[in-house]
Amino acid sequence: MSQPLHRALGLTDDEAGRINEILDREANPLELAMYSVMWSEHCSYKSSRIHLGRLPTEAPWVLVGPGENAGVVDVGDGIAAAIRIESHNHPSAIEPYQGAATGVGGILRDIFTMGARPIALMDPLRFGPLDDPRSRWIAEGVVSGVSGYGNAVGVPTVGGEVVFDETYRGNPLVNVLCLGVLPTERLVLAQASGVGNLAVLLGSSTGRDGIGGVSVLASAGFSEADDGDKRPSVQVGDPYEEKRLIEACLQLLDEGLVVGIQDLGGAGLTCATSETASRGGVGMDVDVSAVPRREPGMEPHEVMTSESQERMLAIVEPEGLERVLDICNRWEVNAAVIGRVTEGGSLRIMDGFGGEVLAEVPAASLDDEAPLYDRPREAPLLPPGPSADDLDAPTDPGVDLLELLADPSWVYSQYDHQLFLNTVIGPGDDAAVLRLKHPTTGFDTGRGLALTTDGNHRWCAVDPRQGTALVVAESVLNLACVGARPLAVVNCLNFGNPEHPEVMWQLSEAVDGMSGACEAFGVPVIGGNVSLYNESAGTDIAPTPVIGLLGLVDRLDTRPPGARLAEGNHLVLLGPDEVGLGGSLWGAAHGAPGGEMPFVDTAMHTRVTTLVRNLVLDGLVAGVHDLSAGGLGVALAEMATRSGVGVHVARVGDHRALFGEGPSRVLVSVDPERLTEVLHRATGAEVDACRLGLATGDRVIVKDLIDLSLAEITSTFIGRLPEALGSGTTNRQPDSR
Repeated sequence: MSQPLHRALGLTDDEAGRINEILDREANPLELAMYSVMWSEHCSYKSSRIHLGRLPTEAPWVLVGPGENAGVVDVGDGIAAAIRIESHNHPSAIEPYQGAATGVGGILRDIFTMGARPIALMDPLRFGPLDDPRSRWIAEGVVSGVSGYGNAVGVPTVGGEVVFDETYRGNPLVNVLCLGVLPTERLVLAQASGVGNLAVLLGSSTGRDGIGGVSVLASAGFSEADDGDKRPSVQVGDPYEEKRLIEACLQLLDEGLVVGIQDLGGAGLTCATSETASRGGVGMDVDVSAVPRREPGMEPHEVMTSESQERMLAIVEPEGLERVLDICNRWEVNAAVIGRVTEGGSLRIMDGFGGEVLAEVPAASLDDEAPLYDRPREAPLLPPGPSADDLDAPTDPGVDLLELLADPSWVYSQYDHQLFLNTVIGPGDDAAVLRLKHPTTGFDTGRGLALTTDGNHRWCAVDPRQGTALVVAESVLNLACVGARPLAVVNCLNFGNPEHPEVMWQLSEAVDGMSGACEAFGVPVIGGNVSLYNESAGTDIAPTPVIGLLGLVDRLDTRPPGARLAEGNHLVLLGPDEVGLGGSLWGAAHGAPGGEMPFVDTAMHTRVTTLVRNLVLDGLVAGVHDLSAGGLGVALAEMATRSGVGVHVARVGDHRALFGEGPSRVLVSVDPERLTEVLHRATGAEVDACRLGLATGDRVIVKDLIDLSLAEITSTFIGRLPEALGSGTTNRQPDSR
């Protein structure tokens, strides 16, 4: 016996009953389809909204906080910055290239919807282990998708992360961040107003690709066995259409022709029309027959829920329509009037403006009145594994160090990170830095914008609250390493099945950890994304909150030094010496991912970040690198390989000091003539400073622990990903899936 339609669409019996109460009648199939996508986990955040309200979101420089397409902050000189992070995890697991490519396209539209020109992308990526053929296939496809779309649309990808771990087998995490800039007066919100104004659909025609796409795929778990059935739900992107759409929309905004504007992402036209109407306190009539189609025979529910890419909905005044159409024609962008703003709050779907009413629902009921669940929460009964603090010391720490190294350049070498010629520091360093120029006049302010994305599932699996606080602290320190102070956080909360109490406990704890850290560091959370049901074959991923942090470099007189060494420089470790192996990269590599996480002393962390930022701005350090995954050992190796200079250090007592991880720790390379001043400033800042040794020669030597040739370390570091993944130019099917 077939199941009821509402269940087939993913609605529960209680949700279907609530819909009938709202309508005061039984919903028809089109209305049920519209509610099903808008009340999905991906669109409604019905399992997470109750927790997200605990995040700090306000600051004097915040112009737009959570709830809009992107957060916006004032960065001075009449310039605002818009930033957003999103996930395309489930589509990328099904169709890696298009899943990643359309993730890039969607995040770009979120930015220029606010009136901002996109200037930078970042892509925190996580895949299954390198020895798994399917995980390698997904990684190749995802990186090809990001590069293929980002490079073609003309927006540089300036940084990100890449992680390979067993927890992501079958369920990769593909998070994408975009930054844009705009004149403060061009800021526009996604809301309709003015009864009689027109809703104009811009961009690509509507097809069956993406019907119930991300709104469905990201709202349930799945296994490898059923991915073929879900492949048609993955959207298909066209970066060249997106580029034309960007230019057309920005010209429309510059000429003041748009009252409100909204991109068509998850839930397609249903989302764009209901959200703009609801936010404006008005209604809207939509002529579904006027929507340009690229496939014959499409039903109204297909048109209203399709997630075909490169589409925008603009609210324009009737007298401006001719100019709107002229501009769209100039940029070769299709434009069609498909709706009208009405009094009241009803969203009506019609077959012609004077024709049959196919659906009629309160717009706010789709947008604001989705269910809100306070799901059960319960801490896991068992830790993620034994503690690495209980393991014996390694017989050869040098061998262990080599196993922890992997150069991410295989990923970012496929991206163009110098588009616009704004990139001062690109991928591979602690944070990216871009020149801050006025988006319309081109005036160079002499300042810079800094960006970083960070996550650590190992920390958060041990203690999601403390682990998330550590991730926020790491982001703040990464910005300090390029001379930037933090302005705003966006987050992508990647978690497992919310119907599992342990997952909801992890999510709640992570939110509290982020909230406490952001309050302590004075950084508001201005937007984010929640991606749930990240599971494969019934196994949840480790909790993976990803932090995107935007900062400001107040003086960009010279290029920040980055993670570099120079022959004869002194190596100084700034910050506390307390570290542990709980949740560490070394511990995970030895089958011991458990333990205890260190506490973030936010006052100490602030002193360290302020000191490091000032040292960079004043040109007192020749190189700087934060200590995070892999601890001091990995930081030394990374700086040495990137510089072609060896190191000879002492005062590292054992493998715990070498591989242990803890907050507020930075390694700096200092010219001998500036060493006294650096140490003096550290003393004045009440920050511990330990002289470890010198940058010199062609070996990496840690007294009594490691003695390796720089050539061997470099070969291992650079070769690990290319040896596993090849040239990076193909997206072929593996022999065995």
